[in-house]
Amino acid sequence: MASSEVTSALSTLESPSTPQQNRSAGYNELLGKIVADSEPAQLSENLIAFLNSILGESLGIVSSRPLLGSFVQALKSIPNAQVKIAVWQHALEALQPRVVSFEEQDVMIRELLADAYEEEEDYTSSAKVLQGIQLDSSQRTISDDEKVKTWIRIVRLYLEEDDTTSAESYLNRAKNLLYKVQDTELKLMFQLCQARILDARRKFLDASEVYRTVSLSAVLAEEERLRALSSAIICAVLAPAGPQRSRTLGRLYKDDRASQVEEYGILEKMFLDRLLSPDEVSRFAEKLSPHQLAQTADGSTVLAKAVIEHNLLGASRLYNNIGIDELGILLGLDGDKAEEYAARMVEQGRLSGRIDQIDRLIFFDGTEATGEKTNAGQKDRVTGSNLRKWDTNVQALAEEVERVTTLLQNQFPVRNLYP
Repeated sequence: MASSEVTSALSTLESPSTPQQNRSAGYNELLGKIVADSEPAQLSENLIAFLNSILGESLGIVSSRPLLGSFVQALKSIPNAQVKIAVWQHALEALQPRVVSFEEQDVMIRELLADAYEEEEDYTSSAKVLQGIQLDSSQRTISDDEKVKTWIRIVRLYLEEDDTTSAESYLNRAKNLLYKVQDTELKLMFQLCQARILDARRKFLDASEVYRTVSLSAVLAEEERLRALSSAIICAVLAPAGPQRSRTLGRLYKDDRASQVEEYGILEKMFLDRLLSPDEVSRFAEKLSPHQLAQTADGSTVLAKAVIEHNLLGASRLYNNIGIDELGILLGLDGDKAEEYAARMVEQGRLSGRIDQIDRLIFFDGTEATGEKTNAGQKDRVTGSNLRKWDTNVQALAEEVERVTTLLQNQFPVRNLYP
């Protein structure tokens, strides 16, 4: 309930006996007193009463607009976020029936209410308030940069709550207008949001490439660029092992700045196909975000799966063949699980080799995987190194037999037995 002093002052200003030309000055004077002298417990109620008065029928739209603008500016100086949230929420409800007449003020209030929610770390409410802004209005001119800026802010707020579905829907809206945007920083913010969504969706190779592009931007400070490069390396490490990841790791490893980030050690080992120890993996896991440590459908984490596939690829560089059970010991798995990982990688074209299930052996071709999927683990055309060696040996034997035959014919020519 508003204080008696404020209620009395508002009644006087709303009275028909008060001259119209004196009302604006009276309202502004009263607003100053409310902000300066109100008790903290009554501040929000006094402000709401004042708001109801200037939006009432005693004042016309022409007089209400400048007073509402003064009200917005005065409320900005109040440090209490809860007071601002209560007053702004009431203001939006009061303006809703006449939002067409107060559209510009409605936008200002929504942006300030979003700021207040963000200050209280209520990011979802902040995003929903901004969603109510009319960006296709005929009442005011809105530039493409302003539209994209609003959508990007909504995306970032949803990302703070890990709501990638809602964030992606507004990112797609911004993407359709991005080619018209002139602001370089706004484009950079779009790329960062895009990378975070790809990362959250576990599209790590795509996320790594976007982060790497951001790290090359001259707009960012050096520290921010190195942080983006670090994120690019983390996403590359978490990506499924195979030719595409190898190319991504190669680009990052050859970056002169890579040695300046903490993740350089694991980047170097992965690029050179060296086996990773459990201690190295544990230290790396400490730097990951919660969604990067989430469990997959088979119960393993994204990191554990990426390390197993990497070590399997590293083993293919060390051995021509290896027993399935021995491979399991090397990977820290049981034999059947190791065989399952190897079979999937061979089938998806991420590992070049074949599996002998009878003798429980895995043969590695020693060649670079193509990345092309195969049918039930068998390639459309045989490219195994063992079969190529077999063909070479058969050819060499045939050539040797032909050479010996030629020598025998020269040494012991066959005479024509028939006249």
